[in-house]
Amino acid sequence: MKITTMLGDVLRSLLRPNSTQQYPAERQPDPERLRGKLVWNGEKCTGCALCVKECPALAIELITLDKAAKRFVMRYHIYRCTFCAQCVENCRFGCLQMSNTDWELAAADKSAFTVYYGKEHDIEMARSAQAASTKPEPAEG
Repeated sequence: MKITTMLGDVLRSLLRPNSTQQYPAERQPDPERLRGKLVWNGEKCTGCALCVKECPALAIELITLDKAAKRFVMRYHIYRCTFCAQCVENCRFGCLQMSNTDWELAAADKSAFTVYYGKEHDIEMARSAQAASTKPEPAEG
């Protein structure tokens, strides 16, 4: 390579404006088909659990509190999710969507990556049942 060719390239690069975007100060609009965090609409859900069966990463759990009254809680493990949208495609009732606005999912601790969807009272019942089932039994002596 000739030195003059290389110097010409260097000078052109120095005179050209930067192409780097100053993220997050300068934000671009999110793409419409971006696959971000999973969003669940419990009003439409019938509890068929097809989304749970079809999730290849086992990121979704559907906790049934009362099937007749349609009381469900969905536990979504973001840290397991591959954002493939297989659950969204297989949901017959349209109660699952991939958000195109909520995609910045960094956090310092792992508890932020487990999301519960449902009514507050139902979520508390599901969490207390989970805590009771994982509590170790006292040793007999």
